[in-house]
Amino acid sequence: MVEIGRLITAMITPFDEQGEVDYNEARRLAVALVDSGSDGLVITGTTGETPTLTQEEKLKLYEVTKSAVGDRAAIIAGSTTYNTAQSIEASQDAERLGVDAILMTVPSYNKPPQEGLYQHFRTIAESVNLPCMLYNVPGRTATNMSLETTLRLSEVDNIIGVKEASSDLIQITKIIRDTSDGFRVWSGNDDETFPIMCAGGYGVVSVLSHLVGNQIKAMMGMILEGDIESAAAEHLRLLDIFKIMFSVSNPIPVKYSVGRAGFNVGKPRLPLVPPSEAEAAEIDAVVSRYNIDLPVDVAGDD
Repeated sequence: MVEIGRLITAMITPFDEQGEVDYNEARRLAVALVDSGSDGLVITGTTGETPTLTQEEKLKLYEVTKSAVGDRAAIIAGSTTYNTAQSIEASQDAERLGVDAILMTVPSYNKPPQEGLYQHFRTIAESVNLPCMLYNVPGRTATNMSLETTLRLSEVDNIIGVKEASSDLIQITKIIRDTSDGFRVWSGNDDETFPIMCAGGYGVVSVLSHLVGNQIKAMMGMILEGDIESAAAEHLRLLDIFKIMFSVSNPIPVKYSVGRAGFNVGKPRLPLVPPSEAEAAEIDAVVSRYNIDLPVDVAGDD
């Protein structure tokens, strides 16, 4: 299986002034994220506003971002929904375009039982020849994938790990403890990377790596080297920017901040809206206290 890395960015989707996907800016942003520490990029995840994208837009985003980063980073396609058959078709299309892995998110809205989750994910994983990462985010889907279901799915050959955003550190720690060494746990929340990695987690699927990717990667390196005291200090230093990026619905704050950093990423698509003046002022006040790692002097043309 391809190595998809410890620091993975859930990339925003740039839109132009007409609200259309800006593929050239997506190329530029993908390269900039890799240049500032990202080992992999989730394309068309929640942060990428995937519910508002057409299937054609998603597939082209996979194609252009993979072309932009080549072998420098993994492209992970957020190609699943609560429709199993459509998820299979979309994942197979993504595989044909050369993505490196699939992100499989717990279905929202229809609240399947645990056996349904197991069969849904296993069926999708067995339909492709790519590594698959589970994604548990009950705050958005209203369904928690249980410890027992995650353990069962960890036995599927190409399900390599889980992005855990349940904020249930007991459940997450037990997944780390009770799965094989080859099954990896990525934090799904930036402010939980430190405790999860200290418990043996592998990395993070990050939003804040849009802005402070090298700094997050340095903190992770401290943990891996056993310098927990220094890593804790970095975690505490970064905590305010971690928190402000979720002061309103993600990706509203991070998209606004990436725009302020010099990328023409546009406004979110409805039903998301830009931050209000008061919200923007609060975001700016916090972000201004940090060095921004994201380089803007990168090219996106083919």
